[in-house]
Amino acid sequence: MKRWILNLIILITIMLGQRAFAQTAENQGVHMKKTGQSTMNFLQVGLVPEATAIGDAYTAVGQGVRSIFYNPAGLAEMSDRFEIFLSSTEWIADIQYIADGFAWNLENYGAIGVSFVNVNYGDIIGTRLISTADIITDEKGYQETGLVDNVGAYAIGLAYARNITAAFKFGLSMRYANQKLGQSTLASSLKNNEHQLLVYDLGVKYYTPIKSFRFAMSIRNFANAVKYEEITTQLPMTFAVGGVIDVMDFINPYHDDKTSLLASMEFTHPNNYTERLHMGLDFTFDAMVSLRAGYVTNHDVKGWSGGFGILYSIMGINANISYSYSNMDFFSDVNRFAIMFAF
Repeated sequence: MKRWILNLIILITIMLGQRAFAQTAENQGVHMKKTGQSTMNFLQVGLVPEATAIGDAYTAVGQGVRSIFYNPAGLAEMSDRFEIFLSSTEWIADIQYIADGFAWNLENYGAIGVSFVNVNYGDIIGTRLISTADIITDEKGYQETGLVDNVGAYAIGLAYARNITAAFKFGLSMRYANQKLGQSTLASSLKNNEHQLLVYDLGVKYYTPIKSFRFAMSIRNFANAVKYEEITTQLPMTFAVGGVIDVMDFINPYHDDKTSLLASMEFTHPNNYTERLHMGLDFTFDAMVSLRAGYVTNHDVKGWSGGFGILYSIMGINANISYSYSNMDFFSDVNRFAIMFAF
């Protein structure tokens, strides 16, 4: 029975992945960069320092509460009863992200998690077009209307994962996403540019018999399209396939679990760009300190990244502090901080 369920889940995941590829090809053409033509892109920003430090090559790496934001299948790998995750991201253009998560290990019944993401877009100055006659006295062709109210975004999610077999994990999540983009002044009235909808993620992870090697697949931000005025726009759906292995298995086959050197690689196919390759290294020494580095190919602004993690235990509570730095072209570089508690 379990093998039948396993085969069914793998088949569904592959079919959804093929649908993602087909839908992307149909709407944007093969090898065409559909830059700037998806909406609610805050759902695509990496908010976990442990992940962004290794170039977001995290689909096969993530475990526990932090995996909710990448591959919910990793939620099934919790070793503690509860996990709490809190993070802050200083994004480009003075945009700030807050991401929180809570996970509960139900043991034989799987694991459940909740997540919350809030986006502060900062101060946005509104503008309006001016008439053709007024352009003579105002060469800009527009006028500023002051600060725009009612601007922001958030997402609230619920995730579930469980072990189908000892080697195979499956997870899914559902999020309620909301984005407010201010108001538009129409001839007859004001229009609120606000949209909300349900967004789904699906992921699997499989541990192979080859030492510590495992691979994973995920589909993120699967949802209906959103219509703005006369234009229908998709969400930033992404199909990811990745693998990771502990290099220490080859350097020192008798090493303990406290020291590891994870090498991860991931292929992603977003519907608002062409394919990307993500690569990362995560070295953990004596279960106390982690050093990380990563790189993303085929990206307009991102390239290399790095970070570290500090793990310690206080009164039976395991704490993990992490930081990541992402080098950005044309914009200020991005810093992320997070702390996670497990007990």
